[in-house]
Amino acid sequence: MSSEVAFQKCLSASCGSTYSLTETLTGCPKCGELLDIAYEWDKIPVPASLKEFEQRWSSRQNPLDFSGVWRFRELIAFAPEDQIATIGEGQTILQNSPSVAKYVGVDDGNLFLQYEGLNPSGSFKDNGMTAAFTHAGMVGAKSAACASTGNTSASLAVYASTTGKMKVLVFVGSGKIAYGKLSQALDYGALTVQIQGDFDDALLRVREVCQEMGIYLCNSVNPFRLEGQKSIMYRVLEAMQWEVPDWIVVPGGNLGNSSAFGKAFMELKELGLIPHIPRLAVINAQGANTLYDIYESEGQRWNDGQTENDHIEGYFDEMTRENRRASTVATAIEINRPVNLKKCLRALEVCDGVVREVPDQDILDAKAQVGAGGFGCEPASGASVAGAKLLRSQGIIAPSDRVVCILTGHQLKDPTATVAYHSNDQELFEKTLAVRGVHNTPFGNRPVQAENDLQAIMDVIKARG
Repeated sequence: MSSEVAFQKCLSASCGSTYSLTETLTGCPKCGELLDIAYEWDKIPVPASLKEFEQRWSSRQNPLDFSGVWRFRELIAFAPEDQIATIGEGQTILQNSPSVAKYVGVDDGNLFLQYEGLNPSGSFKDNGMTAAFTHAGMVGAKSAACASTGNTSASLAVYASTTGKMKVLVFVGSGKIAYGKLSQALDYGALTVQIQGDFDDALLRVREVCQEMGIYLCNSVNPFRLEGQKSIMYRVLEAMQWEVPDWIVVPGGNLGNSSAFGKAFMELKELGLIPHIPRLAVINAQGANTLYDIYESEGQRWNDGQTENDHIEGYFDEMTRENRRASTVATAIEINRPVNLKKCLRALEVCDGVVREVPDQDILDAKAQVGAGGFGCEPASGASVAGAKLLRSQGIIAPSDRVVCILTGHQLKDPTATVAYHSNDQELFEKTLAVRGVHNTPFGNRPVQAENDLQAIMDVIKARG
């Protein structure tokens, strides 16, 4: 696809400035607002029906058709095909889960888990990274960088190491990254800088470094990241035979996914490819609940692009004065200053959305239920199921609603949290979970001790039923 059909556009309704794809920007140079990728749809050969995309399953020898992102390339039409960087991302599945449906309280057959842990780096981030990495190549970048709670750094590092095209620098906060994720960035050869501070501090510093040193920034403030993440919704629709579900429930961290999902549905409806838009629920951890505060408590809305910027900035200024820090066992969403806040407000308006917060106890209990049903996920993923259960208890989700919960990452991203929840190791439990307010493990699957004796082992097995 020619880059002439796409451009960068300021998110602010009062500005609306546009920029070429050849410019490397993370904000509008005129007003500082976030940027969108916009398209001249009348110049793009978008199929008349989403079902036509299924034809590409028969040509999966073509790397672009094999990709679960780029086989929808007419809907992400900013890159010439010969410049797309793909490593087979997006081979994910939508699984109907009767056991989780029962736990949440919806009818059998109505709860679906979109498992993004099957991506090459083990998380949803690859959907966006393939797009950002592609654009980095288009503008001739030699180095790329990101701040990360773990998944972004793993994704960026795997694209760089697999393609061999760029050097990678990743910033992580001190003690704010699960070893399963840190190990990936190290193993894939990224220069990893661990600073004193949290993710918000790391993002501030990496943006400064990128500006000073001319390094391409790959955090989700980069609008191309969100273009790739739209494809998660395309695959959900594909798996549901192009029928729109009632609800999409997603964890809220830096709010890239929720923002991308809203943009995807907004565009699909504009193109006449879906009859209606599903509702969106964004679920914060209580220990990282900025969106919940701003949306539910402060009453901030998108208002067709006329957001109350002074009010939002005042909220962040107060957060700085009080030195409020995010704290949750779901480290992937342990973010206080979500950079895509305003895009998420737009998504909530487009999708008639709601925002909720759930405690770490509920997140880990839901995570255990997901695991018992056959899909191990990282703690942040449990927020979507916990949020769906909360919304069902409040009567907002009906038993007959078809609900899709997004599982953002693989279980092995944070095995420590899983082992602490299920094991008998009280010291590990106290260090990792109790300090975050988790005091019970009602769905714990404890290992049992047995003597090295056949009869003793059989007795243990019989006792467990």
